[in-house]
Amino acid sequence: MDFEFDEDQRLLQQMVRETVTKSRSLPEEELWAQYRELGWLEAPPVELAIVLEELGYVADPTPFLATATWFAPLAGRLPEGSGTAVCDGTGRFVLDADRADEIALVTGDGVVVVKGSDVRADRVAVFDQTLHVAHVDAPGLVAGVPDLALMGLAITTVGSCRRILDMAVAHVKQRVQFDVPIGSFQAVKHKAADMYVAIERARALAYFSALTIAEDDPRRRRAAAMAKAAAGECQRVVFKHGLQLFGAMGFTWENELQIYLKRAKAGDLLLGTASEHRRALLA
Repeated sequence: MDFEFDEDQRLLQQMVRETVTKSRSLPEEELWAQYRELGWLEAPPVELAIVLEELGYVADPTPFLATATWFAPLAGRLPEGSGTAVCDGTGRFVLDADRADEIALVTGDGVVVVKGSDVRADRVAVFDQTLHVAHVDAPGLVAGVPDLALMGLAITTVGSCRRILDMAVAHVKQRVQFDVPIGSFQAVKHKAADMYVAIERARALAYFSALTIAEDDPRRRRAAAMAKAAAGECQRVVFKHGLQLFGAMGFTWENELQIYLKRAKAGDLLLGTASEHRRALLA
C-alpha cells in the first residue's frame, strides 16, 4: 500500500479546500448541488476520504456524508437525490433520514431501498443544530454497518478536529497575558502538541481504512473499527484542550468554536463510540 498522496490526490485536496473555503457561505441547497455537479459523490474511497476530511473541516451541512458512505455502499449505487441508510439495527439516530430521497434498510432479507417519503422518519433534537438526525420506524431491521460509513465518520471527525486545533493555535498566538502571548507558555504548547498527535494518529488510521476498502483488503473491517475508535479518542483530547485553551470564550454561542466541537462529538457518537469499537476489536 502507498501511504503517500500521489500528485492527482494532492491536486484534489487543494481543489476541495479552495472550493469549500469559497462556497461555505452559500445556502445548503446550492452547496449540495455544487458537490453533485463536481462529481465528488463518485470518488473512490481514498479520494472520497480527502473530500470528507475537508468537509469536516468546515462542518458541512449537506447530506453528502450519509449519501456517499451510508447509502451508496449498501445500495450499490448513488441515490436519486440524497440518501441514507438504517444500518445499526435499531433505526435510531439515523443521519439525514428526515430529508433523504431514498433510504437503504438493512433487514434480515437483505438490503431494501425505499423512498424517503414511504418511511416514517422523525427528526430528533441533538446538540448540533446543523446536523439532521432522525429515528426511523421500519420492521425487520438488523445491524449491517458498512466499512465505508465508519471510515467516513472517522475522517470527517478528523477534519473537525483539525479546525479546532487551527482555531486554538490562532487564538493562543493573539491572546496576551503577563504581556506575552499565552501560546508561549509551556503548558499551552503541550496541549497543542497533544491535540496534533491525536489528530495525526486518527488521520493515519482513517486513510489506512480507506486504502483497505479501495483494495478490498481482508483487514478492511478491522481497519474501519480502528479508524472509528481512534477518531473518537482524538475528539476527546481535542474537545477538552481546544475548549480549555479558549477559556470562557469557548463556552459562548457567539464563538465559532462550538460548531466544530459539536460536529466532532457527533462523529464519535454516531454508529458507536470509541469504547464500543475498541471492545469490538478485542472481541
